[in-house]
Amino acid sequence: MDWSLKWDIFIDKVSYNNWNNNFVKMLGNGLLITVKIAVLGLIIGILIGTLIAAVKVAPKYKLSVRILDKICAVYTAFFRGTPIMVQLLLAYYVFLPMIGVRGIDPEAVGVIIFGLNSGAYVSEIMRGGIKSVDVGQMEAGRSLGLSYGTTMIKIVIPQAIKNILPTLGNEFITLIKETSVLSFITVVDLYQALRNIATANQVYEFVIPYIILGVVYIILVLLITLLVRGIEKLFARSDRSATNSKRKKTRKAKVQL
Repeated sequence: MDWSLKWDIFIDKVSYNNWNNNFVKMLGNGLLITVKIAVLGLIIGILIGTLIAAVKVAPKYKLSVRILDKICAVYTAFFRGTPIMVQLLLAYYVFLPMIGVRGIDPEAVGVIIFGLNSGAYVSEIMRGGIKSVDVGQMEAGRSLGLSYGTTMIKIVIPQAIKNILPTLGNEFITLIKETSVLSFITVVDLYQALRNIATANQVYEFVIPYIILGVVYIILVLLITLLVRGIEKLFARSDRSATNSKRKKTRKAKVQL
């Protein structure tokens, strides 16, 4: 295998003057789209997943809560039981045309489907995080006169998020890697941009583009890992500061006594 020749072909393809195609710009836009859809999908997923988790752990005394619980169960079963590629294809080529929606931006469809898909997984992650919070936290909030929802939002969920932060990081990594299927709905993400470069000018050379694709994904995963670890350290530092503050207050109270 002549690696120098393959590299020369790749460099020639991404050159600015080659067939008036700015492949460098395409590559940059593809990377931006990959990160953007993964980030927005995770944000939507956290919001949806938190709501679903709150419904799942809520007392089932009321009929409305039981109905919502069944709806959430169907939702999570669908989005966890089907590949995200199938969800994208169904949404873009089947459901949207069926209801008369045409010409919608495929990137917007990607964000929505990634968010809905992530919400199904985050709901289980969040449910586990909520269960890991001591029951006394909810009881303490209710004893102070707070409603169930207020106690959940202000007391329980913030503690749950700290517990599940590494798992949320893994979910973000999964979304980043799954963006490679966006090309099925004509989104030019990182994968499709490099594939376009590989097939440009009727010279089919995939080795260098696919190696670069793998390297970029690895770099993105490492950056996300470092980001999550940094956030964990910030949380740990704030917890230590709060603990030290409580200890100082306790000591002052003892001295005054």
